[in-house]
Amino acid sequence: MIVMIPNSGWSVAVVAIGRNEGERLKSCLESTVEPGRTVVYVDSGSNDGSVDYARSMGCIVVRLDDSRPFSAARARNEGFACVMKHDPAVSFVQFVDGDCELVNGWLEVGAGALSKQEHVGVVCGHVREVNPGGSVYNKLCNLEWQQTPGIILTAGGRFMIRAEVFNEVGGFREEVIAAEDDEFCVRVRRLGWKVMMVDAPMALHDADMKHFSEWWRRAFRTGHAYGHVAALHGKTDDRYFVDDCRRIWIWGLILPITLLALAPFTMGITAAILLGLYAVQFDKIYIRGRKRGWTKPDARIYAFFTVIAKFPMLEGLVAYHKRKWLGQSMTIIEYKRSSAGS
Repeated sequence: MIVMIPNSGWSVAVVAIGRNEGERLKSCLESTVEPGRTVVYVDSGSNDGSVDYARSMGCIVVRLDDSRPFSAARARNEGFACVMKHDPAVSFVQFVDGDCELVNGWLEVGAGALSKQEHVGVVCGHVREVNPGGSVYNKLCNLEWQQTPGIILTAGGRFMIRAEVFNEVGGFREEVIAAEDDEFCVRVRRLGWKVMMVDAPMALHDADMKHFSEWWRRAFRTGHAYGHVAALHGKTDDRYFVDDCRRIWIWGLILPITLLALAPFTMGITAAILLGLYAVQFDKIYIRGRKRGWTKPDARIYAFFTVIAKFPMLEGLVAYHKRKWLGQSMTIIEYKRSSAGS
């Protein structure tokens, strides 16, 4: 059975996905499992005991066949299919990643929002980092999660959706290995449904990033995602991620290559101009951060990493186009360790 939201007539199931999340998965499943509620855990080739733990918690476990490439999109699709097999009458499905834990009471809040807003197909709430002070990279994630409530473009990978909407959209594109949530929400909105952020806490996220190399890899994955989704939707009215890709090409490649190449012929003046342009970008992003109410240190940190992120994003963008040109599979890009090995 699926747990019914009290006094509503609506039912909610949960799909959690993970790969080597270790201790993070334990927190995730503990926040979702409740007697009578259908919770499906989808595992993408973990070797850290995640499957055994999920079964011990009473979850229905789906282990993805490794004969096909893993992706969060594929995991969510197979998790949803499993929910439909066990409880085809479910009203709403909550998706959550294995490095997140749901905030107590969110399922009731999310279901209430969907039941009252007939034009809304997807809802999400606020996400915050478990330990934003643990590293500068955790702090960056915590700043990124901050979004203004209301009608939004994308809900991220953690959201609640009407089962009928998921079926109508046709699920996630399994070949999209990052920003699959953005791509999914583009198609949700194209069908006339709205995506809404509720002004309520939804989940705690555990980035657990401690090293610059992990941040770089995450930004690399973002660049790859921008390229892939722009290729799918860039020529539509949405022009999704087109401007993001353009900024990466300009700030990560065209400007530095052009101005540094001219530096020997201008006595280094163009190199100084390049540094000045990056400084202007830093200042603009810093001012936007301050207008959002961030502290000066937080705004500086966000501005600095946003400026230099163009370089790993460029690497990821080039990697996407190389894969596409060579006809290679779009395999997942991982950037952090299992918390079991921390």
